[in-house]
Amino acid sequence: MPHVERHAEVTWNGNLARGEGHITAPSGAFAELPYSAASRVAQRAETTSPEELLAAAHAGCFAMSLAGELREQDARIAVSANVVLDEVEGQGHRIVESQLTVRARAPGLAQEAFEEAVRAADAGCPFSRLIAAGAKVTIDARLEA
Repeated sequence: MPHVERHAEVTWNGNLARGEGHITAPSGAFAELPYSAASRVAQRAETTSPEELLAAAHAGCFAMSLAGELREQDARIAVSANVVLDEVEGQGHRIVESQLTVRARAPGLAQEAFEEAVRAADAGCPFSRLIAAGAKVTIDARLEA
């Protein structure tokens, strides 16, 4: 894979407690996504958080990595990620875990081959490696009929 760089732009107005920001991707994929400190600790309609974006990035990265391992034209992969932000004693707030739930259909694929593909996909997913450097990555993967 060639050297890849992606960019996002963020603006923030106000203090942490009452301020708010917006996140934009110059690609045009999303623009002016609102976020705030409140969106970090509570679900708020139409407002995102850095953790939600990390969960989306990890799920997307893992799905692509698993597709590369399965190499099945008819494969169907669904991944959901739950990123956990928690206070770590003496370190402040940290991403401590990313829990992946993976459901896949791949006609003719044996369970053992699927499990090996999941392990290889995790090892090959740059977001799994990034998160694993300082947090736990757990995967609940099932091959469906």
